[in-house]
Amino acid sequence: MPAPRPRPAPPHATVPPGLRTAAAYTWRLLLFGITGYLVVQVLGELQLPVVALFLALVITSVLRPLVDLLARRMPRALAVLVSFLTAIAVVLGVLTLVGTTVAGEWSRLGEELHGGLARLDHSLSGAPFHVRPGTVTDFRSKLGEFLSEHRSTLISTAISSAGRVVELVTTAALGLFCSVFFLHSGDRMWGWAERQLPAGARSVWSRAGRVGWQTFAGYTRGVLIVASTNAVLVGIALSVLGVPLVLPLTVLEFVAALVPLIGSPIALAIASLVALAVRGPVVALLVLGLIVVIGQIEGHLLHPLVLGWSVRIHPVAVALSVTGGAVLAGVLGAVVAVPVVSVAWAVISELRDGGPPAPPRAPPAVGRPRRRQR
Repeated sequence: MPAPRPRPAPPHATVPPGLRTAAAYTWRLLLFGITGYLVVQVLGELQLPVVALFLALVITSVLRPLVDLLARRMPRALAVLVSFLTAIAVVLGVLTLVGTTVAGEWSRLGEELHGGLARLDHSLSGAPFHVRPGTVTDFRSKLGEFLSEHRSTLISTAISSAGRVVELVTTAALGLFCSVFFLHSGDRMWGWAERQLPAGARSVWSRAGRVGWQTFAGYTRGVLIVASTNAVLVGIALSVLGVPLVLPLTVLEFVAALVPLIGSPIALAIASLVALAVRGPVVALLVLGLIVVIGQIEGHLLHPLVLGWSVRIHPVAVALSVTGGAVLAGVLGAVVAVPVVSVAWAVISELRDGGPPAPPRAPPAVGRPRRRQR
């Protein structure tokens, strides 16, 4: 009787196990990348409502403690109204103070700027630069001639940008509108959204939502504290060094510090240019030295103390997030990137390390008589 012929090996048996594993991960990562790309494209098309929602969440996270505090003594609707009026008064007061300061120092700043440019021109003409005398003043005159010659183009560009201003106003109004309802009845809105989910998934979404909101609110309040501290330190240093426009530069530092890692150095670089034109190169170098000092204080003291309990991502991840957000969506992406990554990582960590969700409670038996208690 002839021996049975050996069966040919199946096709997948000839593929090394490592290659099969790599192929399995590859198509999953490819699918994940395509999904992420499509999500980014859709969010880019819906930029106005997405930015408005993000702004509403920021306002809610900042004003929520004040609203909860006032709601103990008055109706919650009135507490929301009082909190909004207080916040608007503070913002308008700061803007008015900045405008008044700039208007009051403008004429004196022009004279100091003219003298500072002359001193800078004289300094650059000597050793070790040996720049041709009059280079700085010539550049200033050429800049003025360029602006005067292209005034019509600049005006038309500004007029064409009016539609962008309308979009910004609409986004701000929509964000304020949504934040009113988030502050007044956000818990009820979240409870309604949970009830629309299957019963088995509600506990998972509840944990994810709770951790995500705690991380987002902690990051928002923490970054405001860090930005305020940076602004106060910069304002004190600029006042000591005698740099003009201290208050506007301080506000600029506060706004720029909302973008981690890169915002504060950019604001201080602008302040150093003002110091260079008015106070000279020595003061400008001292202002540039503030970039290192503020960076050390922010990285080794403020962030671990203020943000360490809410944001648990590595500084390398922060840098990559800011860079990626800036590439995808400019300044807005750089602002949004870190809180989005922080919330995503917090939710993933909670669902991974928080244990299995609690099983849903069994519904009461229908038609079974209850035992009467004696």
